[in-house]
Amino acid sequence: MTTKETTKIYHNPRCSKSRQTLQLLTERGEEPEVIEYLKTPPDVTEMTELLEKLKMSPLELVRKGEDVYKDTDFANQSTDDQIKLMVTHPILIERPIVVRGSRALIGRPPESVLTLLD
Repeated sequence: MTTKETTKIYHNPRCSKSRQTLQLLTERGEEPEVIEYLKTPPDVTEMTELLEKLKMSPLELVRKGEDVYKDTDFANQSTDDQIKLMVTHPILIERPIVVRGSRALIGRPPESVLTLLD
C-alpha cells in the first residue's frame, strides 16, 4: 500500500484566487491542510523551505503592491532580511501556495496546481 502525499495550501480566505484554488483541490478529492498564513505565518525555516520548493527567491514571491514592500525598501534588503520581512509581514507573501511533498506552486492561475496532484 502506498501512502498518499499530504497537500497543504497557504490560504487567504479573502483572496478569490486562493478560494478558487482550494475549491479546485477539494473538487479533485484532496483534503488539504489549510494554513491561513495571515493568522499563522510561517517561521523563517518554513519560509526558506517554501522558497526552495517553489524554486523562487523572496523577490519573486513577494507582493510588490503592498505598502510594507515600499516602506521597508524590500528589494534592497539581503535575502535573509527579505525572508524575515515576509515572516513578520505575511501580507507580503504571494498566495495561494500549494505544497505536496517536495514540490510547491503558486495557484495563479488556480489550475496550475493540478500538476502537483499527478
